[in-house]
Amino acid sequence: MSGLEQEYKGKVKGENLDATTPENRKIVKELGFDNHGLVIRSADGKVLWKEPDHEVKVEDVRKELDRLLAKQ
Repeated sequence: MSGLEQEYKGKVKGENLDATTPENRKIVKELGFDNHGLVIRSADGKVLWKEPDHEVKVEDVRKELDRLLAKQ
């Protein structure tokens, strides 16, 4: 997934978080993930889309990013 930031250069900012730290573990649970997942957030932090754990497919992420960016 790290290539998405380059693929959508200037439109998407990627960030990997350590899901094992106490503060991030809390966020993971609040998002409804068992232990990790992928989240697309707005610039102000609102969750726009999420996929839990190993269910994330890059094709689905691209499709959602394209849809969200088309709305701008």
